[in-house]
Amino acid sequence: MAAASASCDMFDEIVMAEERFHGEGYQEGYAEGSHIGVVEGRRYGSLHGAKIGSEIGCYLGFALTWQCLLQKCTDEKNSKKTRALDSLIGMIQKFPYEDPTYDKLQEDLEKIRGKFKQVCSMLNIQSDFRIGTERSSLTF
Repeated sequence: MAAASASCDMFDEIVMAEERFHGEGYQEGYAEGSHIGVVEGRRYGSLHGAKIGSEIGCYLGFALTWQCLLQKCTDEKNSKKTRALDSLIGMIQKFPYEDPTYDKLQEDLEKIRGKFKQVCSMLNIQSDFRIGTERSSLTF
């Protein structure tokens, strides 16, 4: 009887091998996928964070330059432009660079883009900049 139970256990191991290997494969695949997902997510976040940072930096440089150019002019028309530039600079300075979990990040970014377009309109400047060759262009 001991021989019969030993042969049953051997057959059970053979029959259950597929299920055991399926479970082990799932665990290995899940661990590998989790690791690759973290690496890919970090790379994706860095790339898009750099794009947003570059865009915001361009807006700030633009606003600060025009603010300096308009300092000498004191008429009412330029006063409105200066207030709009100050508003844009304030929005950029309040932008949460350090907090990627900020829930209104996209909403605030859209507000900054809108204010930038408004300032460009007031200054009679196209908000579509072309830099260098046709390949490298900066558009907003």
